[in-house]
Amino acid sequence: MVTAAVLVIGNEILSGRTKDANTAWLGHELNLRGIQVREARVVPDIKQEIIDAVLALSKKHTYVFTTGGIGPTHDDITADAIAAAFNVALPENSEARRRLEIHYNDPSKLNEARLKMAKIPEGADLIDNPISAAPGFIIENVYVMAGIPKIMQAMFEGFANNLKGGATVHSMSIECPAGEGDLAAPLTDLQNKYPSVDIGSYPTNNNDGGWLVRVVLRHTDQDLLQQAYNDAAEIIKKLC
Repeated sequence: MVTAAVLVIGNEILSGRTKDANTAWLGHELNLRGIQVREARVVPDIKQEIIDAVLALSKKHTYVFTTGGIGPTHDDITADAIAAAFNVALPENSEARRRLEIHYNDPSKLNEARLKMAKIPEGADLIDNPISAAPGFIIENVYVMAGIPKIMQAMFEGFANNLKGGATVHSMSIECPAGEGDLAAPLTDLQNKYPSVDIGSYPTNNNDGGWLVRVVLRHTDQDLLQQAYNDAAEIIKKLC
């Protein structure tokens, strides 16, 4: 199994001022490539918390993808924190600076704050940013990207084909107008019969204003998934 963690960095996410759109997008795109997101965290713009999270996640998962905190302002401390996490220097990267110089095309605009975006942990590889030039970077198994979804997605597309994935997780779902309490016992039996299949039940509103339960089954083996789905359909047929 090839696994990944998403680390979202930023006080604005924790305060609720900005909604995190990156985790769901990355989860979908990574699964298409056979990389299963097994963990997601949100941490504030606090250096030690970023360091702790990066070290813990990088040891646990095949890949770590971070979003946020690589801009020009005082609270953009992701590069500094990740350099500290891997105990490397944070020099100005000549290639990153060159890209910024081309992008701004005016020395007066490339001030000290913007040059901060050219500081890259020593030994890291750059991630292209086709939208606003300031690059992300890759160090060890950690991929560091911008927090703005449009820019993050463009960065990801630039290196996505180089990621090495495993088996793709397939999904099947079925709906039932019964309550979760009615499904609990038979779904427990179903899960015991297929312990490797991820089986979840999710209540939601239907078009008539009532409630229904959507049962979702996920697995890499399509034949096994189909067997579990068929059994789930029989359960729901009896109850609904």
